[in-house]
Amino acid sequence: MTFAIDWYIVGAIVLLTLCSILTRCSYLLFGDRFPLSDSMRRAFRYAPVAALAGIVVPELLPWQPGVALVFDARPLAALAAIILYWRTGSTLAVIIGGMVAFWGFRYLLAVGI
Repeated sequence: MTFAIDWYIVGAIVLLTLCSILTRCSYLLFGDRFPLSDSMRRAFRYAPVAALAGIVVPELLPWQPGVALVFDARPLAALAAIILYWRTGSTLAVIIGGMVAFWGFRYLLAVGI
């Protein structure tokens, strides 16, 4: 069995890996030499919440071009999970309860109730 090495692909993988490592580790490597201002530190506090909202909101309310808002069991299950977390404060209860609510709402919407 012989394998042909495509150096273009290998080079692209190596360069993308290097770029990813440098951009993700740059603050750890150079953070002491270039300290962030207080306003930047305050702004970076909201980065995880913004990233989570950017991932979750399109998944819960999937708009499609040229089509009205698509409604299914996901927003209802998310609402149930939010209420469950508000009442219990347990992450495990949110995971289990949210999935059970999703399956239940999906079944009820499929049956037509």
